[in-house]
Amino acid sequence: MSAEQMSRSERADRLDRVDRAILRLLQQDGRASIRSVAERVHVSRANAYARISRMVEDGVIRGFTARVDHERAGQGATAYITLKIVQNSWRTVREQLLGLPGVAHIALVGGEFDVLLLVHTADNHALRELVLGRIQSFPDVLATQTLLVFEETDQVPPV
Repeated sequence: MSAEQMSRSERADRLDRVDRAILRLLQQDGRASIRSVAERVHVSRANAYARISRMVEDGVIRGFTARVDHERAGQGATAYITLKIVQNSWRTVREQLLGLPGVAHIALVGGEFDVLLLVHTADNHALRELVLGRIQSFPDVLATQTLLVFEETDQVPPV
């Protein structure tokens, strides 16, 4: 671990009760104003701003995003795809997967398979093309398994 990563990790370990409350609020509403956050965690606006800025700088907060209803956004098919890959090919496969449309999450995992991929596509035809036409054509992908998602529930941390 580099010195920069070590110091970031050490600083991230020092999150207090107020920092964690701020994180929960921002996970629920990434567009919450500094004023609103400060009021809800009972600190000054300057304190809330400084804490959020520090957590962004330390890499605790990696960004601010919108939670999307994929079906309403024209992505009616969601699936988890497991991949078995050639040993030591993770970096190559990851770069290829990052170039695919609809990829929401990529994880290197341990167990029966090597990679877990979450994808959103327009429909099952597009999903089929993604898996059979694109992913299975990568030289380092040995096998895939597709798990269709029938229903999703986002878990947002309580305040």
